[in-house]
Amino acid sequence: MELVIKDVSKMYKGRIWGLRNFSLILKPGVLGLLGPNGAGKTTLLNILATVTKPTEGQVTWNGVDIVRSPNELRSVLGYLPQHFGIYPNLNAVEFLQYLAAIKGIDSTAARQRIDELLQLVNLSDTRRRPLSSYSGGMKQRVGIAQALLNNPQLLIVDEPTVGLDPEERVRFRNLLSDLSGERIVILSTHIVSDVEAASTEIALINKGELLEHTSPEGLLQEVDGKVWTCTIPSLELVNFRQRHLVSSTIRRKDGVQVRVVAGEPPIVASQSVSPILEDAYLYCISSANGSSENEKV
Repeated sequence: MELVIKDVSKMYKGRIWGLRNFSLILKPGVLGLLGPNGAGKTTLLNILATVTKPTEGQVTWNGVDIVRSPNELRSVLGYLPQHFGIYPNLNAVEFLQYLAAIKGIDSTAARQRIDELLQLVNLSDTRRRPLSSYSGGMKQRVGIAQALLNNPQLLIVDEPTVGLDPEERVRFRNLLSDLSGERIVILSTHIVSDVEAASTEIALINKGELLEHTSPEGLLQEVDGKVWTCTIPSLELVNFRQRHLVSSTIRRKDGVQVRVVAGEPPIVASQSVSPILEDAYLYCISSANGSSENEKV
């Protein structure tokens, strides 16, 4: 099982590039596609889901070009787009039965599969409630259930935890990890903690270009020895941010504790600390944007 993205570019009207020379080889596991809003993540996912075609380059699924033969991939694809629509007057069972019919799944097999999926996403007890009464997290779980109806080999989810409360977010991350197994899962997000919790690989994208493709540990190594904490007066915070790459702040009674990514200690009274993925992400995006370590993102 292999998805190969080779030199893919996408141009929109006005000669605006959504992707430029993007290449990636994926095998079973969870890939965190991480980047800021507008980085090109959704453009890439639309190409992989055969919703749109690349302007240049090629995508192959197990050696088959998905533009020339899209059904080879569509038959094994599960897709949860960022804006997932529902029919509010239907309940979860009716909605999934409708989508199973569209996907050409036999009705008997569909009933059994729907029962399994509703149990998997913890919606069995609310299966007969209209979808209009569901919370945002419950609707997202219906979304992942519909994406899994055909037991896909490639599962794509686009910004799946936006708008979810912390408990729902944790549940969704755990579900994605459990689903990986012998399939390729692509988790597209700008939320670093989602990638940190669920992904075995990370593809960092910015301005339509691939910056990094590595493991979470590999990305952390890039900022090893470059993360510091120090405490400064609250009144100095604005100017401090203009001079340093600050990844987080904590208000304390003696001032503001800032976390800084830099090659050298930002002030004398700085302490070196172990990096987290948020530090590495900000460092890579800042570097790609042409900023030095001592400039504001």
